[in-house]
Amino acid sequence: MKVAIVGAGIAGLLPAYYLAKQGIEVDVYDEESNAGMKCSFANGGQLSVSNSEVWTNWNTIIQATKWLFKKDAPFYMDTKFDADKISWLIKFLLSTYKNDSNYRTIETIKLGLQSRVLYNEIIESEKINFNFSNCGILHFYKNQKYFEHAKSLQDLYESNGCQWEILDKNKVIELDPKLENVKNIVGGVWTSGDSVGDIFKFCINLATILKTKYNVKFIYNKKIHYVGQLDNYDYIVIAAGSKSAALAKTAGIDISVYPVKGYSITIHSEKNNLPAVSLLDDEAKIVTSTLGNRFRVAGTAELAGENYEISEHRIEPLINWVKTNFPEISTETYSPWSCLRPMTPNMMPITGKMNSQSNIVFHTGHGHLGWTISPATAQRVCESILNR
Repeated sequence: MKVAIVGAGIAGLLPAYYLAKQGIEVDVYDEESNAGMKCSFANGGQLSVSNSEVWTNWNTIIQATKWLFKKDAPFYMDTKFDADKISWLIKFLLSTYKNDSNYRTIETIKLGLQSRVLYNEIIESEKINFNFSNCGILHFYKNQKYFEHAKSLQDLYESNGCQWEILDKNKVIELDPKLENVKNIVGGVWTSGDSVGDIFKFCINLATILKTKYNVKFIYNKKIHYVGQLDNYDYIVIAAGSKSAALAKTAGIDISVYPVKGYSITIHSEKNNLPAVSLLDDEAKIVTSTLGNRFRVAGTAELAGENYEISEHRIEPLINWVKTNFPEISTETYSPWSCLRPMTPNMMPITGKMNSQSNIVFHTGHGHLGWTISPATAQRVCESILNR
């Protein structure tokens, strides 16, 4: 059997790994010059089961509506007409109307917990170095309303196997003294089972292992314009991120995946002034990871179509957040980055075949949790091919 995978990010490499381990011949295509060059390049770094709450709830809709056209708000939507965006938003609202966000959150938690185990197996088996740290994630709150919402989620998370320890202000600062000068902290949530890692390093090193150990062939600088280009394969796995929907259309398959733009900055610091744990500021919608001597700060969601432009209006909130909360960390120099998260209207990834007769398999639509849940969904892809 021979399988083609379109996309050499985390969503393409993990199915390649599990298939190749089963002795399947795998070719991976990517339009970039190396693995992990798009959404897998500089994300927030968090492997965050504790960030599994889906956005399809009315609290999110209400808050997003207030932010809608503010260019520096955590959520922003441009005013350009875009039929795909309108269609996606309608489906998103319909998903919210179903009021089953808890069910989808639970499903995401399960995928994240399974992926934790699978990542540990890969790390142990392949000895991949990617600044991995079992440092845990500390959610901290400056707004009592957001803190009360966090408390309300404790049973949902803990009853499904994810730690959700409620902390008072003193316990928050005790966990990471670097937060001592952060003003107005009212409490926090601690999830020690979560971790961080450099997704780009992981992708680069895994791609090398796939080539040298598992004989996977990589065809870079090759754009697949239509599925028919790959007719000589038994199966085709579409793992092309936000471009998956357009590629699927060339095979007459309609999937709803829209690019939700995110930003990050990376600050290098040789001083001992970076937080020891990974942080999540739910009100600001900002996450951080300490990756060696680099401080990764990421967040925001923007609906602006297929647009990689780095907007100062979207980067400034990240810089100002660092200045406000960690003034001892210099922001004079930093590396900005943007990505297009492939997101479905119901916040759940698309995995497997759309129908039993097709040889096209999907692994896309993971949104902001691709790094967290991809091993578990990649195994589903592998199973859908092997159990044909």
